[in-house]
Amino acid sequence: MLNEALRFLLDVLVQPFAAILLLRFYLQWLRAPMHNPLGEFIMALTNFIVLRTRRYIRPVMGVDSATLLLAFVVEALYLYVLLSLSPFSDGSFSIAGVLVLALIKLLKISLYLLMAALIAQAILSWINPNSSIMPLLATITWRFVRPLQRRIPPMGNVDLSSLVLIIICQLILIVPIAALENLALKIF
Repeated sequence: MLNEALRFLLDVLVQPFAAILLLRFYLQWLRAPMHNPLGEFIMALTNFIVLRTRRYIRPVMGVDSATLLLAFVVEALYLYVLLSLSPFSDGSFSIAGVLVLALIKLLKISLYLLMAALIAQAILSWINPNSSIMPLLATITWRFVRPLQRRIPPMGNVDLSSLVLIIICQLILIVPIAALENLALKIF
């Protein structure tokens, strides 16, 4: 019973924090405008740990390596504790397996973040296209949507490239990411 409560708290608090750190990394890497409610929320939520970590870990080639490393560490710790709490675990699992699985989970979270940005962008384009969050979402999605827009013509003034990109992301999650997860689980 206590294990279930701890797993629930990990799923609700730690896993989303890793995703928010990863989102912060991508927003900084893409040079997204952060002067909007979402950007300010992400910065306020993660500054306490990112700013301290930046004292010790410098950017590499202009990339915020401290935030990316924090996302990786949080995800690895999440998986380690989750596996330790598992009733099927005897506590003898490989740290290398946990680290590889954490990398794969970060790839998976990245695809989910992209799909969430695409869906939010589509909904906001119908409801409030002048929202302050739209430039941020456009910065996240345009590098992926633009090549598809060149190849897929609009049908009846409806751009289907975002839908095609969501389908591609789902296929990536189903085939290569799932295969990588299975390989990582065999390392245990």
